[in-house]
Amino acid sequence: MIPNHRQVEKDKGCYISKNNIKDIDYRDVELLKRFTSAYGKIMPKKRTGAHTRHQRKVARAVKNSRIMGFMPFVVE
Repeated sequence: MIPNHRQVEKDKGCYISKNNIKDIDYRDVELLKRFTSAYGKIMPKKRTGAHTRHQRKVARAVKNSRIMGFMPFVVE
């Protein structure tokens, strides 16, 4: 039996928990890029598989990174 797309997405798990990342920093652009789309938008928790607490920290870090100039607001 072939699993549908919803089952495949749920099996991802939290990237931050799996890799034992203790601190989500706004200067760590490579980590934050994993949680943004090609257009620069923050991807939802459902798509990234992150836990709620981690998703909130990532969203805050992306926003701070944009304000500080490490990440763009809009990707051209």
